[in-house]
Amino acid sequence: MTAQPLSIAANNGSIGGGEVMLLNIAEALRELDRPVTVVAPTGSGGMSELADEARRRGFAVTGLPASSRSEWMRKLRAWDRRERRGVLWCNGLVAAAATAGHRDRIVHLHQRPQSRAQQLLYWAAKIRALRVLVPSADMRAIMPGTFALGNWCEASPLGQIQRPSPSTPVKLGFLGRLSMDKGIGTLTEALSLLDERSPGGYRLALAGSSKFVDAESTDAAEHALREVEHLVDRLGWVSRDELLAGIDLLAVPSRAPESFGLVAAEAMVARVPVIVSDAGALPEVVGPRGKVVPASDPAALATAIEHAAEHWVDTVVRTHELRDRWAAEYSPTAGRARVAALLADLGC
Repeated sequence: MTAQPLSIAANNGSIGGGEVMLLNIAEALRELDRPVTVVAPTGSGGMSELADEARRRGFAVTGLPASSRSEWMRKLRAWDRRERRGVLWCNGLVAAAATAGHRDRIVHLHQRPQSRAQQLLYWAAKIRALRVLVPSADMRAIMPGTFALGNWCEASPLGQIQRPSPSTPVKLGFLGRLSMDKGIGTLTEALSLLDERSPGGYRLALAGSSKFVDAESTDAAEHALREVEHLVDRLGWVSRDELLAGIDLLAVPSRAPESFGLVAAEAMVARVPVIVSDAGALPEVVGPRGKVVPASDPAALATAIEHAAEHWVDTVVRTHELRDRWAAEYSPTAGRARVAALLADLGC
């Protein structure tokens, strides 16, 4: 029996977290010997970023020229109605809403619909969908009728875990969008507390940008960072491997609920110590042996960082346990098994 073809429709032409997962899903389908095509917008100003990367990785790509989100939605709906064969995997709310009401669709949300408009789009998007997927049990619990399909990430080089030298600062790391929702304010306050207790004992390697962040949150984050600028090394947008190779501990201090927490899983695979907040699915990702602190609590974060640095043997033991958890739950092998089980359950 010939496997039914699948197309994965993108939310955006530029690459963010959801598009990273799109490429991971496409790779899983390819490894399962399923015919897969990436459907993505093309155009100027970064609109072709995903399409170009998918082609570079050897995937079949259907590019639909579009200069705006609304045009992309119109083009995608028309293509889906006239040309699509097999099942459409809608990777995000935009792709799902654009094809609302069409048959043989998997709707995959990576973020909880927030605004009233997004909620209305979601209710329309799931009409006649084969299944609605979300990335965590935490998100499933607040969105009845959905199914959890946990994210996964590629393996990365294992760091040489060494006890931070007493003669050099403990190197903290942050990777992600520079916004207050991601906990920049909490992290800078915690860093200030640490510097008061141990002057010169801690530095922060800040990796990320304000891409996809509104102006108000960007301004607030920049104000918070200026308060500790003498303790911060700004790296800009660098790869996860580059950041993780140069730090002693990663902080994921999100204030807003996370639908998954991919950066925490990336630290787990690299065996880099990680401390997360209790926002959304982050505790679910790191599991019972993960180090979790209350969101928006700088004092708790500072204390957890101090404890990790001062009790290094236990910290290293945790990294090995979290690496094992990644292998079992969030590795490409685990992700591929979840995709195979989903398709078998759907009979497609």
